[in-house]
Amino acid sequence: MRVLLVWRSGLLALALAGLAPVAVRSQAPPPAAEETGAASATLDQLVREALQSNPAVQSALRRVEALRRRVPQARSLPDPVLSVGWMGDAKPFGVQREDPSSYRAVSAVQEIPFPGKLRLRADMADREAQAAMWDYEEVRRRVVADVKAAYYDYFYYNRALDITFKDQELLEKLTRIAETRYQVGQGLQQDVLKAQVELSRLQQRLTVLEQQQRIARARLNTLLARDPDVPLAVPATLEAAPLPYSLDSLYQLARENDTGLQREQKLIERSQVAVNLARREYYPDLAVGYTYQNRPLLPEMHGLTFSVRIPVFYRTKQREGVAEATQSLLGAQRDRDDRWTTVAFEVKQQYLLAKASEELFQLYSRAIVPQSSLALESSLASYQVGKIDFLTLMESFATVLDYELEYYRELANYQIALARLEPLVGVELTGERIGAP
Repeated sequence: MRVLLVWRSGLLALALAGLAPVAVRSQAPPPAAEETGAASATLDQLVREALQSNPAVQSALRRVEALRRRVPQARSLPDPVLSVGWMGDAKPFGVQREDPSSYRAVSAVQEIPFPGKLRLRADMADREAQAAMWDYEEVRRRVVADVKAAYYDYFYYNRALDITFKDQELLEKLTRIAETRYQVGQGLQQDVLKAQVELSRLQQRLTVLEQQQRIARARLNTLLARDPDVPLAVPATLEAAPLPYSLDSLYQLARENDTGLQREQKLIERSQVAVNLARREYYPDLAVGYTYQNRPLLPEMHGLTFSVRIPVFYRTKQREGVAEATQSLLGAQRDRDDRWTTVAFEVKQQYLLAKASEELFQLYSRAIVPQSSLALESSLASYQVGKIDFLTLMESFATVLDYELEYYRELANYQIALARLEPLVGVELTGERIGAP
């Protein structure tokens, strides 16, 4: 976009040299497009800070760690039951010395689930933890995409403010020139009025841009878990990242890497294990018990018991449990299908947005802005010799400004679309790598 600087410098030189018989004061634009005192930070540094500080990321990670702790719990045997009792005197552990049926007793019972049940329960807990890991990855990728989108927006509003301030300075010079020409009888009053209207329009645009800049800064700071008003450095020059993938390639990447699809797959596997576990519930659980009795007048006694939990109500319990688990499995499969339709649409949407913005900012850069800049230079030269009026010159000036801002808007939109594609396809498109868990 070197031509953007050329036409502005040329306009300033002509304005100072040939359009007015008097010198024009130069007024520097206020530093509204900069955050004074802000530390410089690259996009990758901001992304790393967000991943370390963002509460949503840390919360999702803690949930993964919590679910992982369920696996050894599900694999463990039920806690044994220890019982103590006595028969005889009412006081604790009291016996009647004269009664041979009086005793003190201690017993312990250990329930043993049918072989395979504990393993299946542990597998279910493991699949839930893996699904939560993909939930964490989804939050992480979303935060990365949000940081990048906010950064690109912040870049645009800073660049738009900088351009508008510089154009406001040039327009103020042209306005003073028009006023001077009107005062000496070489211009028209409508030229002065048009210049003043154009200045007011620029001021209105500056107000809106400053507001949007503050919003973008607050959003970026919030994603970094900072105070919304913390100063931010002006972003560096933005280079358009290439998009080396076709739409079909992006679809394939999404099928392989989308976090939602991976999470749904883990939930399907969990449901399959749940069906197997429900079928195992037809088999009885076992229990082993040991009892010791202390009898004052008789020898001590030891007892061993074995018990079986018989599923006699299988029609209303185990059979319905299998049906419930089967329906949950079918529902999980439909959830995966629904996720794919959503992902396919989002990939197509962001791809089309990226391609449209790419075409537009290249069109602005290669054709529209250079052509409108040449038209402005021609209008300026024609105005200098009296071939066109000041109103036509102002229209050319406003057109170039609008096109220049549109160039940077589409450049930022292109980068934002790529950033929104990254969480879906799981590959690096804009500079920050997104890895699988």
